[in-house]
Amino acid sequence: MYSHGVRAAEEYTHRLTDHESRVAHHQAIHIRLGNFRFLVALITAVIAWESLKQHALSPWWLLLPIGIFVAIAAFHSRVLRARDLAQRAVAFYQRGLARLEERWSGTGQTGERFANPQHLYAADLDLFGPGSLFELLSTSRTRMGEETLAGWLLSPSAVDELTDRHAAIRELRDDLDLREDLAVLGEDASVGVHPLELLRWAEVPNQMRSEWLRWLSLALAISAIAGAVVWAWCGIAAPLLVILTVEAILTRRLRDSIEAVLRSSEHVFRDLALLSGVLARVERQSLSAPRLEFLQRELLSDGVTSSEAIARLKTITDLSDSRENLFVAILDVPLMYSIQVAFAAERWRRAHGHAVASWLRAVGEMEALICLGTYNYEHPDDPFPEFVEGAARFDAQEMRHPLIPLKTCVPNDARLADDTPALLVSGSNMSGKSTLLRTVGINTVLAMAGAPVRARRLRLTALQVGASIRINDSLQEGSSRFYAEITRLRKLFDLAGGNPPLLFLLDELLQGTNSNDRRVGAEGVLCALLQRGAIGLVTTHDLALAEIGRTLNGRLHNVHLQEEFENGRMWFDYKLREGVVKKGNGLALMRSIGLDV
Repeated sequence: MYSHGVRAAEEYTHRLTDHESRVAHHQAIHIRLGNFRFLVALITAVIAWESLKQHALSPWWLLLPIGIFVAIAAFHSRVLRARDLAQRAVAFYQRGLARLEERWSGTGQTGERFANPQHLYAADLDLFGPGSLFELLSTSRTRMGEETLAGWLLSPSAVDELTDRHAAIRELRDDLDLREDLAVLGEDASVGVHPLELLRWAEVPNQMRSEWLRWLSLALAISAIAGAVVWAWCGIAAPLLVILTVEAILTRRLRDSIEAVLRSSEHVFRDLALLSGVLARVERQSLSAPRLEFLQRELLSDGVTSSEAIARLKTITDLSDSRENLFVAILDVPLMYSIQVAFAAERWRRAHGHAVASWLRAVGEMEALICLGTYNYEHPDDPFPEFVEGAARFDAQEMRHPLIPLKTCVPNDARLADDTPALLVSGSNMSGKSTLLRTVGINTVLAMAGAPVRARRLRLTALQVGASIRINDSLQEGSSRFYAEITRLRKLFDLAGGNPPLLFLLDELLQGTNSNDRRVGAEGVLCALLQRGAIGLVTTHDLALAEIGRTLNGRLHNVHLQEEFENGRMWFDYKLREGVVKKGNGLALMRSIGLDV
């Protein structure tokens, strides 16, 4: 467990125990109620036998056990609901403790649907997949929250936005009640809500566009009622028959449009209903951070809260569902019932459809902020980065990798600035060069997403990460590793010189070619990147590349990682040191596994 997560662990454990006792309490009531319902059912059967078969009792005696059974069933359903909510809360705190105890891998959402092998750093830095940064961070219960968080990790944000997120995260991190409520309420929304379908529905033009039809249908319905009264009082049916004929023709002509409107509204309501609890919870939360207040305002539509608007849509869909009722079906045409309900659904879309995108965006951003607030609560010693202006800069003290357990993760300092814009990291196999690059990269991604970073301190300018660490050949595309690498380097070159500046992370640069081409090519690549204002790190185990720094006027600074031998055993301390590594371990490693070299 992280030493700085003790307070969170104590609170999680206390709440977990409390909810587990609630689950046990409700489960015991559930069992007793089940037995009691069976007993009531048995008594009902006995009374029915005695009253209907033996005629020993009045049938009115059946009302008592039936009433008791109905009341117990209603109470039983509330008990089951309370038990389910408590079970969801238990799962919520179990996952939180798993993160604190560093056994979180495999317990959360991996975000693999966001993985893109062509992205300039996602695969290199393990953003998605089992044991990924996304799995560590994400506590989202909706697709919108997952998509927003993934978007922040995949693309750097403006510094002004990051400052607003910091304030929001600080406000949200200690509000455990809010996080618990949303985790419990939003359970079904993670699989049930389809944001793209909701947005498409909101943007579809109204199909019942002729406003005069609404008034005509209303007038016909009133006329049909009047015609029925005339028929009843005067015995004249002709006016009613004429009106019913006109109504039938109009209903038939509009049938396809009516069905399309009502079916789509019912489908949309099912999605929005899953979010209504989440929306209502956010609406009543007292928020003060500017970004959070803005998101809360986004949940308004024409002065009506999102939850109120959804409640109105529920009334419309209930009216639509009631068409299955035989009595309503008989009166459907005379009262122009379906047409009126369809116009009501279209009026709802005109009034609130445009706000659906804002609701989804607000829910997504709120959940993403809560994810980062949760991370901040569980790692309170991890600071927010300090953003500075000027030329590209990255200055980290005691920086660690957030996906490596604290007890085995070795901190290192790394500084990239005007006087030293690049580090050439030499070292032997398994010494930690690639991990160092990933540590720099993943902390930069956290910083540019608005999250705390795993370091004692991090000062940086806004940066765009670009990496060439996990580059492989492709049988499908018919490309070698070397071709894949230079293709990636070309993309990084195109990105350099932009805003924000590029932070490049190049592992074993150009190792797929001969040593002479590699040295010349590496020098050319680094020179071009540095001339375009980029900063970064390059690793190599080829000591010939360590000479490049001399030709770049000292702008490429040599550092190294090395192994140690003790009692014939090789071990690594993963500490970054000045200068070029003086020894390698390739032959020793080959001999250690039995190769005769």
